[in-house]
Amino acid sequence: ELISSLRLKLQSLWEERELVLSEAKECAQRGEELEATVRGVCKPNEFERYMMFIGDLEKVVSLLLCLSSRLARVQNALRRIDGKTDAEEKQSLNERHKLLSRQREDAKDLKENLDRRERVVSGILAKYLTEQQLQDYRRFVQVKTSLLIEQKDLEEQIKFFEEQLENLEQSLP
Repeated sequence: ELISSLRLKLQSLWEERELVLSEAKECAQRGEELEATVRGVCKPNEFERYMMFIGDLEKVVSLLLCLSSRLARVQNALRRIDGKTDAEEKQSLNERHKLLSRQREDAKDLKENLDRRERVVSGILAKYLTEQQLQDYRRFVQVKTSLLIEQKDLEEQIKFFEEQLENLEQSLP
């Protein structure tokens, strides 16, 4: 029953992932349309700023999500430490925790810098775009970010349930 339940849950997650990927494709299309509009109205250096911001948006959000995920796994491993865990493993986990914590703080600084850059880009676009186009731009940035988060979350859940299913199947005779 448990195996069947896990398989159903995985099937549901895979279907949800397909929907998110489809939404991401639509978002990318809107991004291309927006890019063409911005290219047509902005000066080359302003367009370059816009493109750098959009490219960095995905990188910084993905970096933050990746580091947070790794940090969570290390924290879970640290919680499972008991008297049987050897000192070398404890030290390794503690060092990884410190390193990932520092890296995540650095990534948060990058995100704050990115947020400032977004306000600058928004100000530039406000000079050229209609109110509706500006709203479309803001919606695009918001949707792109939330889709990245949702995608990463689904990937983590799928990985977790696949591991659970594999462990369960291996434990049965």
